[in-house]
Amino acid sequence: MKHLSPQEAWTWLQAETARRAALGQDPPLFVDVRMEIESLYVGRPPGVENIPWYEYPDLTPDPARFAQAVAREAGDKARPVLLICRSGKRTLDAGKALEAAGFSEVAHVLHGFEGELNEHFKRSTVNGWRHDGLPWEQM
Repeated sequence: MKHLSPQEAWTWLQAETARRAALGQDPPLFVDVRMEIESLYVGRPPGVENIPWYEYPDLTPDPARFAQAVAREAGDKARPVLLICRSGKRTLDAGKALEAAGFSEVAHVLHGFEGELNEHFKRSTVNGWRHDGLPWEQM
C-alpha cells in the first residue's frame, strides 16, 4: 500500500486520471471509508465514493463485505484505489483488506480528511486534506 500525503494524493489522483483517460481507462477509484454521515456533514473531497469501512449502529468492520463493495464499484481489482478517512487510521485496515482480496494498487491519504488532533483535541489544525487547502465539499 502506498502512503501519500494529502498533496501527494491530490497530485497523483489528477495525473493518474489524465494518464488513464488517455488510455481509455477508468480513473482511479477514490473511496471515502468514513460513515456516510461523517462524509456528508463534515465534508469530503469532490468525486469521492463513500463505501464505509463500518457503519452505525454496529461500528464493526466487515473486511469481506467492504472488499466486495469496493470490487463492485471498481469493476476490476487492477483499477487503482485511493482511500481516505478522518485521520488516516481506518484506511490502513481497509487497505490491507483490499490487498488481501486481490486489489493490486491501493493507496491511502496520510492524516486523512481532518488530520491529527492538536493539543486542544481539535482536528484540521495540524494536517489533513482540509488543512492543506485541497478541494472539498460539504452538504
